[in-house]
Amino acid sequence: MHELPPWLFDVYALALPRGHGFGNYIPVGAWGSDDGLACGVITENVEGRDLGILVMRRRVDDVWMVVADERGLQSRSDAFARINLLARLGQPAEPLLPGAPSRPPLHDLQGRKAGDVFGLLTGASHHPAAWMLNQLYLALPNPDKNWAADCQTGNFHARLWEAQLLASFREQGLLVTQPFESPDFRIENRLGGEAWVEAVTANPAVPYNHVNARLSSPPQTREEIFFGPAALRFAKTLGNKLVRGYDRMPHVEGKPFLIAIADFQAPASMLWSREGLIGYLYGQGAEVREIDGQRQAMETSASLLLGPSRFAAGLFVDDRHAELSAVIFSNACSIAKFNRVAISGGGAPKGLRYLRIGRFYDRTEGALEGIPFCLDVTSAEYRALWPQGYEPWSAELEVFHNPHAKHPVPFELLPEATHWFDQAGEMMCRAAYEHAILWSQTRIQNDTDPAPRLEDFGVQNADSAGSV
Repeated sequence: MHELPPWLFDVYALALPRGHGFGNYIPVGAWGSDDGLACGVITENVEGRDLGILVMRRRVDDVWMVVADERGLQSRSDAFARINLLARLGQPAEPLLPGAPSRPPLHDLQGRKAGDVFGLLTGASHHPAAWMLNQLYLALPNPDKNWAADCQTGNFHARLWEAQLLASFREQGLLVTQPFESPDFRIENRLGGEAWVEAVTANPAVPYNHVNARLSSPPQTREEIFFGPAALRFAKTLGNKLVRGYDRMPHVEGKPFLIAIADFQAPASMLWSREGLIGYLYGQGAEVREIDGQRQAMETSASLLLGPSRFAAGLFVDDRHAELSAVIFSNACSIAKFNRVAISGGGAPKGLRYLRIGRFYDRTEGALEGIPFCLDVTSAEYRALWPQGYEPWSAELEVFHNPHAKHPVPFELLPEATHWFDQAGEMMCRAAYEHAILWSQTRIQNDTDPAPRLEDFGVQNADSAGSV
């Protein structure tokens, strides 16, 4: 067996029911078999009393199975010997358990015509994302029987979002299960906190081809940014979910219920739509005014969204929707995100460079704009942004809390997300990562090309939020 780099074991560990939540036994080394069918890890008790091992093997459909989970070993040599024995090196993949459905290969179209977005994954520049998506598909505890077919064809983004949520939850050490058809996920931490999460995507009123689509134009005024078309699309999407009464389902009743939403309403709308979600949820916006010769951000409010529909703004301003505990959002549900997580850990494909360009959130009091950046995703500087040493799944994950929730979501349930919550009438933010990214774009170029400048992407003029 060969030693696995930590980032690669972290990917495989997302297939475990609790992902990176190892409790009192922390991984101290991982190994994989040369044929890729087995993986073993040595764990150490946090109090230093003994060692443990965890061994996984691939089933015939490539899904990981835990074949051993032991404690009480006294030396690393004993632990490694147990891993070598239980990994069954050279043996065929594990058979399916009786009654267990086989996971259809994600690459096998079975005669279907691949959607254009799924087809992007066949290109060399997107192979890291394709590999990562497949690992997460295989890690899903109980995917819908049409999951692979949907992903390959017209429902790619919805399935991408589910895969990203799974990774984000298990990266935070949550027990993630799919015991019912809906909501999509049940999550639980070791403290006893639990919640149900339904995933949804905000889609365009008129479908468009996402591949090579021209970037959409952002709203031109601050009022449109917070209360315009993006807010209305979020309102309609969330409203369609709320009328289904998930909170009244017997297995959900009495527990926190969250809707996780990702945005695909217009080409690259993730660059500017986040404020529309805030405007709809809280009926609040912001504008820049000059006071005593200084530019300052001032809060604005609205009770209605813009447009002839006169849709009400402020889903969370009162207790009319107390059944919805919070909304989860990410402005980085994209193939680029899947590429970056893999590449920041394992490196870029030969001959290519991946650059992330955007703005960091500036935590300086009174700051009106973010801090511009342009970083190679494989650089030491970029990797140093994250304590894991590679880009985490939860980096852009935000939780917008309903202050009137019947069953509030404890912060500890999603410890690595950024939380927005009301405190004495003031919106507060609690972030897990020091570096929050307001918006970004990821560019792929030949590694022999000159590195671009920030102004090549108009960063100096950007004041919207989003990520692609």
